[in-house]
Amino acid sequence: MNELPVTVNILDRPYKLKISRDDEYFLRKAADLIGEQAASYGKMYAYNDRQDLLAMVALTQITQLLKLQQQQQLKDAALVERLSAIDHLLEQRSNEAVRPQASEPQPSALDKE
Repeated sequence: MNELPVTVNILDRPYKLKISRDDEYFLRKAADLIGEQAASYGKMYAYNDRQDLLAMVALTQITQLLKLQQQQQLKDAALVERLSAIDHLLEQRSNEAVRPQASEPQPSALDKE
């Protein structure tokens, strides 16, 4: 694994981590967003210490994550339902195509005389 040592600052506290190189952008972006959201809450609400701000950020983000997960589950269920309906229609069409059609009677040798 291609691990990268990084240090991110959240509310003026450094956090040293080893992460995948692919995750670096997202980790730094997340740290920035946490800081921005905590600063916003700090202006809007009274707080005793920065831990309160972090708790508010965590609560807000997890709430949004749970909502997104629920929306995704509903979309997945709807997609499965639609795919099942399509599969059922295809099965019906396939069965109709396989059924022997009433064919015209073939002329016999006797009919040619």
